Amino acid sequence: MQRAYYKNNIENFIKDSQNNILGSLSLHHNHALEDLQRNAWLSQIKILKDTLKYDYQDGEIFFEFLIPRMGKRVDNIVIIRNIVFIIEFKIGSSNYDNYAKEQVLDYAVDLKNFHKASHNIVLVPILCATEANGYQNNIKILKDKLYNILLTNKTNLKNITKQCLVKIDNGSNININNWYNSIYQPTPTIIQAAQALYKGHNVKEISRSDAGAINLTKTSNTISEIIEHSKTNHIKSICFLTGIPGAGKTLAGLNIAVERMKADKQEHAVFLSGNGPLVDVLREALTRDEVNNAKINGKKITKKEAAIKANTFIQNIHHFRDDALITNKEPTEKVVVFDEAQRAWNKEQTSKFMKQKKGYDNFEMSEPNFLISVMDKHSHWSVIICLIGGGQEINNGEAGLEEWIYSLQNNFKNWNIFYSPYIISDKNYLQNDDLIEWLKLNQKAQKNDNLHLSVSVRSFRSERLSEFIHAILDIDIDKAKNLYTNYIKSYYPIKITRNFQQAKEWLKKQRLGNERTGVIASSGAYRLRPFGINIKSKIDPAIWFLNDKNDIRSSFFHEEIATEYDIQGLELDYTCVCWDGDFYFNNNQWEFKKFSGTKWQNIKQEVKKRYLLNTYRVLLTRARQGMIIFIPEGSQEDKTRLLKYYDGTFEYLKSIGINEI
Repeated sequence: MQRAYYKNNIENFIKDSQNNILGSLSLHHNHALEDLQRNAWLSQIKILKDTLKYDYQDGEIFFEFLIPRMGKRVDNIVIIRNIVFIIEFKIGSSNYDNYAKEQVLDYAVDLKNFHKASHNIVLVPILCATEANGYQNNIKILKDKLYNILLTNKTNLKNITKQCLVKIDNGSNININNWYNSIYQPTPTIIQAAQALYKGHNVKEISRSDAGAINLTKTSNTISEIIEHSKTNHIKSICFLTGIPGAGKTLAGLNIAVERMKADKQEHAVFLSGNGPLVDVLREALTRDEVNNAKINGKKITKKEAAIKANTFIQNIHHFRDDALITNKEPTEKVVVFDEAQRAWNKEQTSKFMKQKKGYDNFEMSEPNFLISVMDKHSHWSVIICLIGGGQEINNGEAGLEEWIYSLQNNFKNWNIFYSPYIISDKNYLQNDDLIEWLKLNQKAQKNDNLHLSVSVRSFRSERLSEFIHAILDIDIDKAKNLYTNYIKSYYPIKITRNFQQAKEWLKKQRLGNERTGVIASSGAYRLRPFGINIKSKIDPAIWFLNDKNDIRSSFFHEEIATEYDIQGLELDYTCVCWDGDFYFNNNQWEFKKFSGTKWQNIKQEVKKRYLLNTYRVLLTRARQGMIIFIPEGSQEDKTRLLKYYDGTFEYLKSIGINEI
């Protein structure tokens, strides 16, 4: 894929004919070239030649430069001396529209974060609305050598670039070849990834490719090989793919479903999740994107039509289960991807639900057992891919990995099993020693190293964030201090505060462009209400995650609070984690509480303690770029907000090195 449709040094660009430049742009343009695009290019060529023809011929110019993570191209990049100008044109526009300003800033932020050679150089985003009035710009740094957006029209673009070159301190000239050929390490949000894959992009185009991250393509290829092997040999197989929080399990699962749909539509590959908010958000994102793309391409599709297609691709696992209950026929789907399979219900929870809600009085199976039995109806072959997160169970009745293995051991011995080595080596995945031994001795079970994703691609500023949070929760203080000092502090901002308003102000200051912020808290954080944090007021996840900063219901407003149930499997750029007395540090150990009536009660069951620990693990690993932790002051008068519920946790986090603001 061409990184730019046209590139040249400025001297040769000035000499190059308009027709030759236009021909190069048209050659690489994958879509039918319409007059609107052709005329836009002609205008850009003329304006840029007029801007650059006298003073800057030692620089370089690029047209239609690819921004892979966003699946878009910036109109122009011009490199002069030590500055990269990112220029977005709005030909014929007389307004500096907010959407256009955010668009060019997003391009610049994307380069700063994900293009390796742009990490430590000056980036200046420029919006050129050709017919707009002149604007009094203030040339200033936002952060990390990224400057604020400059607004120009077709006549003063030259003056603005000249002012930047005078005002911004001259560093070493950029090595343009190194910059152009530098690796791009995109880390899309799961929403962006789903949209890109759905449009037909390959995972290689939207995911990191550096040696420090596990290659998602290799994992996907391994699973595709297992599917092809099962298909060719008419066998049934189940794969267990594991990974740390943020390692890309859901991305891998979506990619598998898309790739299999492209390989053979008759497989009817489907992505299933029991995570209701994740399903709702991804479906809505795909639906909106489909409608918007159709509009851009001059086509018309209703939101209902787009939703039907999206709903077929991503389904709620419980609806899949319910559909299977009404027929004994083999399902349409031959390949199913179960996201967060560790959250499937155990026998007691499933039976209780089926009796009370569905009227099945004799239903006596766990959800894993039933789901395997559905795919076992196929007469020839079928494949189940289970995406497993270690330490991610947060609900009563969630069976974890044990129930899947137990079901295979007792009821489906003919199935071939392919599993990650971490299943038998890490107690966060499988704790039953008998099941571990059975897997090791089972001739139909194969261990495969490619079925584990060990490096976080969510927190691209610090790949070891998950390990750091793990050490905090395990009270491994020395390890937590070491990780924070050497791998977290300089790259991934974490702050603590006792002032909620201060926390929200910090969030606002961090955000650039369309980077997303939000406030999150445990579903058991009942005593944060004095601060306006009401976890009993439910959010609409699709609105909270997708609507813009003008919608008071969106995450941007910091008024509605998401809990672990809303945000598991999703992420934000920056979060405020609100920490209550349901889980607090006291006498070098964690205390586990549940609020009932008018007081906190001790949690005694180990499984419920684990759920609560995992709740905070989820909350503390949702931010891609940084977080602030709000731990309120206790109260001498309110027995539900005693000092000990908060001070110990605050001091513990400070002792690790996290700074208070």
